Amino acid sequence: MSARSVIVTGAGQGLGRAHALALGRAGFDVVVNDVGDAAHAVAEEIRAAGGRAVGHPCDVADWSAAEGLVGAAVDAFGRLDALVNNAGIVRDRMLVGMSEAEWDDVVRVDLKGHFCPLRHAAAHWRERSKAGEPVDARIVNTSSGAGLMGSVGQGNYAAAKAGVVALTQVAAVELARYGVTVNALAPAARTPMTEAVFAETMARPESGFDAMDPANVSPLVVWLAGEESGFVTGRVFEVEADRVGICDGWRFGPRRSAGRRWRVGELGPVVKDLLSEAEPPTPVYGA
Repeated sequence: MSARSVIVTGAGQGLGRAHALALGRAGFDVVVNDVGDAAHAVAEEIRAAGGRAVGHPCDVADWSAAEGLVGAAVDAFGRLDALVNNAGIVRDRMLVGMSEAEWDDVVRVDLKGHFCPLRHAAAHWRERSKAGEPVDARIVNTSSGAGLMGSVGQGNYAAAKAGVVALTQVAAVELARYGVTVNALAPAARTPMTEAVFAETMARPESGFDAMDPANVSPLVVWLAGEESGFVTGRVFEVEADRVGICDGWRFGPRRSAGRRWRVGELGPVVKDLLSEAEPPTPVYGA
């Protein structure tokens, strides 16, 4: 069997670059995507190390450009086996001061920028499946602790990354029939998006294990993109430093039934009882 082919979006720097390099070392054929020439530079790094890679700069939140990105993988390597959605931006602001553009830009890149490549890759795999070809494909999305728990000053980013989790769960069910698994990461690492905001936490140590090195996240990406991970879908993995864990999302909690429509005056004590029985929510980051 030929090498597996993978697209990595937002791979010009930070986590995406680390993922692309790790996938190249693992023998994947890599399509390196970013909005600028850094995509070509990272592809050249992979080729210099003996791997196969092409750079394909484009805006992944543009419908036609995302379709072209999927086509570029098939044209370059004859197949597409995995999509790593990593592209993202931040425009941090407290909600009362956030502009419409700051909201729209983040939701566009971080959420629509996941949907567009996913949609076109899924259509490609569906077509192959319906033609009777075997499909064993993977999608790895990128959420965030902000999307799972919320983050003060990042309402736009948190909403987009929470949307990525919901998109992952729906896509995992809808695409299973075509041989596609869909999972998500909530990584913590030093990137251009985090090192300025969390400078002390993200600082590189003078010696020893670099806990915030983005390359710490990449081994799980390589595994999830590979053939061995076919039994896992619809899950969210937290990855930081030397730790890998599963994040469980919303679940049904305690309930009460009146057997009829509730009266407004009855609900205060009922809600108090429900809250006393429910697990307290995980605190929002920065609260």
